[in-house]
Amino acid sequence: MSTSARPDFSQRLRALAPSPGVYLMKDAEGDVLYVGKAARLRDRVRSYFASPKGHDAKTRELVKHIADFAVIRTDTETEALILENELIKRYQPKYNIMLKDSKTYPYLKITNEEWPRIISTRRIVDDGGRYFGPYTSAGSAHRTLNLLNRLFPYRKCDKKITGHDEVCLYYHLRQCTAPCIAAVDRPTYMQALDQAAHFLNGNAEAILDPLREEMAQASDAWNFERAADLRDRIASIEHVIERQKIVSPSGTNADIVAVAQGAGGDAAVQVGFLRNGKLLGSEFFPMQARIDDPPEEILAGFIGQFYADAAVVPPILLTGAKIADGEATVLGEWLTQRRGGKVEIVTPQRGQKRQLVEMVAKSAAENLEQSRLKHLSDEQRMTAALTELADALDLPRLPRRIECFDISTLHGTNTVASMVVFEDGRPAKREYRRFAIKTVEGTDDFASMNEVIRRRFKRAAETDGDNDAKWTTLPDLVIVDGGKGQLGAALEALDEVGWTEQPIAALAKENEELFLPGRPESILLPRDSQALFLVQRIRDEAHRFAVTFHRQRRSRASLQSKLDDVPGVGPKRRQALMKQFGSLKAIKDASVDQLEQVPGITAAIATQIKATL
Repeated sequence: MSTSARPDFSQRLRALAPSPGVYLMKDAEGDVLYVGKAARLRDRVRSYFASPKGHDAKTRELVKHIADFAVIRTDTETEALILENELIKRYQPKYNIMLKDSKTYPYLKITNEEWPRIISTRRIVDDGGRYFGPYTSAGSAHRTLNLLNRLFPYRKCDKKITGHDEVCLYYHLRQCTAPCIAAVDRPTYMQALDQAAHFLNGNAEAILDPLREEMAQASDAWNFERAADLRDRIASIEHVIERQKIVSPSGTNADIVAVAQGAGGDAAVQVGFLRNGKLLGSEFFPMQARIDDPPEEILAGFIGQFYADAAVVPPILLTGAKIADGEATVLGEWLTQRRGGKVEIVTPQRGQKRQLVEMVAKSAAENLEQSRLKHLSDEQRMTAALTELADALDLPRLPRRIECFDISTLHGTNTVASMVVFEDGRPAKREYRRFAIKTVEGTDDFASMNEVIRRRFKRAAETDGDNDAKWTTLPDLVIVDGGKGQLGAALEALDEVGWTEQPIAALAKENEELFLPGRPESILLPRDSQALFLVQRIRDEAHRFAVTFHRQRRSRASLQSKLDDVPGVGPKRRQALMKQFGSLKAIKDASVDQLEQVPGITAAIATQIKATL
């Protein structure tokens, strides 16, 4: 909906109260576009309809589509934060930063029963149970469950414990201490569950001394089976402890929260769990965000949504970006309420804590890249990327086959070009081609681009379809690496060979602008679009392929020049050597006797060749 068609909100804006609350921006269909909170509703909501000069790109785009708004007053900013999170989860607004997965994450729970169990659950309820987590996959939660069951055997069944039942297989497998047959008393059983809780909290060392003492008592009492069982349990715990990295000698408890943002606009948050100075692990959370969303806003949005449901709120959050003071104050007060104790949000600038944040940030970047590659393999996403690209460039059909050309040179020497081919959004490496530039002297990327485009499409025009079929498959889109200059050179080449209807675009790296024939203004694909990521990937692959070929040419030229330096080896003898051995490497590896077998190569020349190469 355009700004000119928007209703006049002036009276409603004047009627807004200067109090905390939540506002909802809606489109013409009544769908919620954005949910926000404010310390003063009047000032915040009015700001959207003031001069657009002070707005960022996302806000300008949002305002274009606002047809209505609603507000909900609250007594405090903290209440506004809580309500904002609930409404974001309910409406999943297009312009909000939020967790991509609306699902709840699995937690481990020590149940509040006479004979407690440890189970995996996705619901946190106030029933006296103890919760640990979250885990971003059910698999990691169940692996932890299996480890706990080996270290601290607890019952897996949910039947009523009488002490007079028949024993089950778990007892014989040493995966349960069998309270069902009164094989263990309740204090001993509860001690094992408390040890499991210590283990999950990172206090593994605290449970070793009691276990060692119990093992010694069992051994003194000649209960060697029990002593051996405890010995194995101690060894397993020590093995886990060795794998846990001590990163804070002071025994800090904190969550380390870092953001990663991709070139295509995707984003993610990695949370590292620091307990008693040990990094127990970390979890990865994809986020819905835009490329112009600053990392501190992504962090604030994540903290508000994630810790609304988290079982554990630590006393310290170490963040990779500094959240605005007002926002950090509201979040800190809310987290303090949730924890029942003071919570600090700290952005370390140096020292060990800063190193911890950087370590978690690296994991975030690596996991984001893996996530992007994984998503690109999805057929639906790839079709969407091709559709976006066809719409943006006004192509006559989906660009199922895309050819991209790049030039590589160094000081005007050994200039080469690459042609990479992507079919249905994936590299078709058998279709890749390399070109040694033949007609250009020195450094002239425009002339080089003209030559390679002319040669490629001249071959397509001249082939009979049988003897040179590899050139007859034509692209739905040509991309040249560069700006208007490279595009102009490519268009001249297409015109020379009569291929004027070929869809073509140039991709300039600096601002990721796409230039089209006949359009003075560039096209900027949305920074969070799959189409942009696709063309970036194609361009980067063309560059990689060109640079690899260029390095090979330089290497061969270097070896060739060494052969030219051999006294007595002129063009005829060099040609004879190449005919005999087939490559410069084979000449280099040949013995003196083998070199002498070549017509025209004497023993003295053969010795000179070996010495030179």
